[in-house]
Amino acid sequence: MAFGFMDNIKNDSYFANKICDDLSFIIKHTKDITSDELNKNEILLDSMLFRLIQISENAKSLSDDYKKHHSDVPWTAIYGLRNKIVHDYGSVDLSIVYTTLKEDIPNLLRIMSRNDT
Repeated sequence: MAFGFMDNIKNDSYFANKICDDLSFIIKHTKDITSDELNKNEILLDSMLFRLIQISENAKSLSDDYKKHHSDVPWTAIYGLRNKIVHDYGSVDLSIVYTTLKEDIPNLLRIMSRNDT
């Protein structure tokens, strides 16, 4: 009886694809939203913050070799934003989050896609 354990191999490709999926999700759901709209929509804001945390968690699971080979990805910034969200949730600067969502995330997806995850 097969339980599909082999189908869920968690390697660099798996984690990089998870990151790209989260980046694409963020882009899709913030495409036409203004900063004010994001700040007023608690569910969307929480969802976007969760995705940013997930991106960092998946990035931490990538091998050191992968990160060295993809040194154009701002790994430290990804981890730093996650730490800020998790540890200072109440004092996260939403203008920085909005800029990250609208500018940095599309750029990060271009970098990750260029790196042929």
